[in-house]
Amino acid sequence: MSPTLLDRIAFLGGYPPRLCGIATFTSDLCEAVAAAAPGAHCFAGAVNDRLDRYAYPSRVRFELDEKDLDSYRRAADLLNFDNADVLCVQHEFGIFGGPAGSHLLALLREVRMPVVTTLHTVLQGPGPVQRRVMEELIQRSDRLVVMARKGAEILRETYGVPDAKLDLIPHGIPDLPYADSSVFKAKLGVEGRPVLLTFGLLGPGKGIENVIEALPEIVRRHPEAVYLVLGATHPHLVARDGESYRLGLERLAEACGVKEHVIFYNRFVSIDDLKEFIGATDIYLTPYLNEAQITSGTLAYVFGAGKAVVSTPYWHARELLADGRGILVPFRNPAAIAEGVCAFLDDPVRLERTRETAYRLGREMIWPAVAERYLSSFRRAGADRKAVPRKAFAGWTLASRPYELPPLRLQHVVRMSDGTGIFQHAHFNVPNFAEGYCTDDNARALILCTLLEELGSRPPEELLDRQATTYLAFLSAALVPETHRFRNFMSHGRSWLEDAGSEDSHARALWALGTCAGRSRNEGHRRLSAQLFEQGFALVESFSSPRAWAFTLLGLHELLVRFPGHRRAAEVCAALTAKLVALWQACATKDWPWFEPIASYDNARLCQALLLGGQRLPHPAALEIGLQSLRWLVSLQTTQAGHFRPIGSNGFCERGGARADFDQQPVEAQAMVAACLEAYRATRDASWSKEARRAFEWFLGRNDLGQPLYDFGGGGCSDGLHQDRVSENQGAESTLAFHLSLAEMSGSEHLVAPPLGLGR
Repeated sequence: MSPTLLDRIAFLGGYPPRLCGIATFTSDLCEAVAAAAPGAHCFAGAVNDRLDRYAYPSRVRFELDEKDLDSYRRAADLLNFDNADVLCVQHEFGIFGGPAGSHLLALLREVRMPVVTTLHTVLQGPGPVQRRVMEELIQRSDRLVVMARKGAEILRETYGVPDAKLDLIPHGIPDLPYADSSVFKAKLGVEGRPVLLTFGLLGPGKGIENVIEALPEIVRRHPEAVYLVLGATHPHLVARDGESYRLGLERLAEACGVKEHVIFYNRFVSIDDLKEFIGATDIYLTPYLNEAQITSGTLAYVFGAGKAVVSTPYWHARELLADGRGILVPFRNPAAIAEGVCAFLDDPVRLERTRETAYRLGREMIWPAVAERYLSSFRRAGADRKAVPRKAFAGWTLASRPYELPPLRLQHVVRMSDGTGIFQHAHFNVPNFAEGYCTDDNARALILCTLLEELGSRPPEELLDRQATTYLAFLSAALVPETHRFRNFMSHGRSWLEDAGSEDSHARALWALGTCAGRSRNEGHRRLSAQLFEQGFALVESFSSPRAWAFTLLGLHELLVRFPGHRRAAEVCAALTAKLVALWQACATKDWPWFEPIASYDNARLCQALLLGGQRLPHPAALEIGLQSLRWLVSLQTTQAGHFRPIGSNGFCERGGARADFDQQPVEAQAMVAACLEAYRATRDASWSKEARRAFEWFLGRNDLGQPLYDFGGGGCSDGLHQDRVSENQGAESTLAFHLSLAEMSGSEHLVAPPLGLGR
């Protein structure tokens, strides 16, 4: 691309009629750039947040399904084929799928044109996953646009981004005339009244309750004042909680005696309507509760229109309203809000002077000016690109492109479940009622629902929540309060078949409960899981099964992520890690670097547990043992042909003897996938991601028989690989093993770059 010629400019983000600030911004920016560069073809890609599509305008040339990873790669292919000269990405963690929006990275790894990324959120204290996503996003963007100096400061100090890569461009605003508010007030029927405004999608973080609590004092001093709350409740909040937040605000206004002074207009208004509401405004209020907001489009709109602003000191407001350009008040302080509003209403001269200053500065923020600055950034991105982009097909060999993951199909998981739990076994793909249920499989199913919920997978949240509730209820019923032990087997008639299950099944329950307590978005699920975990985990120190220690360590790790100050959990974590280390030291030799004289079942979980314990405590010896034992296990389970061959359950592998090659079990492949991904997280060594993918492909047909165990149509997985055939039955353990592996692989997209050749 010529550094000065821009023929085809692509934009990626939400897009109207989707109701969100990013969608509005993407559309406004695209139209402004198209007007500023009439010779260029500007088009957009829209990220969908629901299954039923939006009726997009012609400017939108392609769509992405937020939760479908492969749609991001298909979008990259389209952009490459379309020979886009530059891609402008609107980034907000919440609008892209995967943990911390990591699905976006799959697209950025594939596109061949320069990328300019606008960062609508810049986190000063990111979590581990957010940091990893941001670091790769920064690496794969040629230029980064921020809308406030604070954003640039954080990028420099937290992420080490050089100034030369940054462009500071303000949030664009429409070019509204500087007008007397009385004309617009008459149109809205509030003539002669001081109008206070807050607008935007409604949600708890807006702090509107603090303004309502400030209104009694404002109304006492200015009896005609009216507070207009303009905007629809955020669609995602409505889907989860209905209108409970808005109704709570209405009840608060009534309790404060100001219901005659508050107007809720529950609509997502057009830009023309918005201009009228802004025109009628005397004072704009942004009482947000969180300091770490780097950009507020609503604040930019109203400030640039020449309105006085009273705001809490979040980062964007602190910057825009500095030097007397508005009034800043403390967070969560209704009295200060009242004083700030009255300071303007009591002093019309100050109000008018503030308005004039804001309007004058706002001329630098109108969309035509902002579009020119974006065009300059696009040109710099092209000029800064050091290498000529590869042509569309240049690197499309199997060795260089990622192996696409199958789509998620949960039909068989649901088919295998009823209101009690998930059945253990199946005749072909039909549940076998006679074998009943077990804690082991319901624990695995609960882990799966929790991981899929966190990934934001496409099955409706109601389905995942309903299934998770069933599996968690099973685990709750399995726990005997008097003994603190979990039972395992239940008949189809809901009769428990034992007083206590095995140590392994007890620990698998703890693993699931720790995962749910640490990751679930459902507060009731989290609290019950934590309560059950507390009752059951202390016994594990007396257990003799190494795998029970390992499963418990997996659950403890999940719990401690959410509750890092849980002292007893940390103590048990240290104790069980020490037990596994001691077991390895007592048994391992140069030729047999393993924990026991036999490598039997769920082998890689022992390695995974030490990798987690070694990182958390920290315990360097445990970490090294985890890596060393996993390397040996990988070598033992890789054939000369290069595919994964799990140790067979028909004899396992004893020291000094021959290993059993069959029957190969799906849980072994799943354990290997999880352990290798954890090794990658611990070391950043890409060879571990290659091994995880090798183990995963065993399900898909890269195995001794060259036949898939996974049913691509129905979503079930065969119970094992025999010497001459694939098992025809699709039980819960095997099906859940596949889907847990798929969830692990999908969740690892933010960690694992495409492997460089798998010898396919």
